[in-house]
Amino acid sequence: MIRITLILLIILCGSPSFAQIYKWVDEHGGVHYADDVTSIPEKYQRNMIKVDGVDLGQGRGSNESPPRNREDNHKDRLGRGEDYWRGRVAESKNRMKSLQEKAENLRLKYNEMTTRFNESRSSVERSGLRNERDQIKQEMDKNRAEIEEVKNTIEKKIPEEAEFYKAKPEWTK
Repeated sequence: MIRITLILLIILCGSPSFAQIYKWVDEHGGVHYADDVTSIPEKYQRNMIKVDGVDLGQGRGSNESPPRNREDNHKDRLGRGEDYWRGRVAESKNRMKSLQEKAENLRLKYNEMTTRFNESRSSVERSGLRNERDQIKQEMDKNRAEIEEVKNTIEKKIPEEAEFYKAKPEWTK
C-alpha cells in the first residue's frame, strides 16, 4: 500500500504543467515574467521569450516578418536585443547634445555678463553683475562635469556593460 501511494505521489508530482511563462525586459533593464501574453505591454512583446528559451519572435499585431536566421535572434544575457542597446546609446547622445547646447548658451550668457561688467561704471551694478557671472560660471562647471559623465557613459560604461551582458559590440556604436 505504501509503495502504491509513493508511486502515485511520484507520478502526480512529476506530471508536466501546461502553463507557459514568458520573460520580457523593460527599457530600464528590469526583467519581468508573465503567464499571459496579453498582460505584457505591447511594446515589449516583440522581445519576449518563453522561459524555456524558445524565442517567440514578433509580438501580436506586428506586420514585420520574424528574423530569418539565428544571428538576427541574438539577445544579451537578460534577453535584451539590439534595439535596447542602440536606444541606450541614442539616449546618451541626445543628452550629450542638449548639454553641449546648454554649455554654448551659458558661455554666451557669461560673455554678455563680462561685457556688461566691463562697461559698467557703478560699483553697485558691477557687484551684482559679478555675482550673476559667478553663478553662471558655477553652472558652466557643473554642466562641464555632466558632459564628461555622459561622455564616459557613451565611450566606456555602456560598452563595458554590453560586454558583461554579452551584447554585440556593434550595438553600442
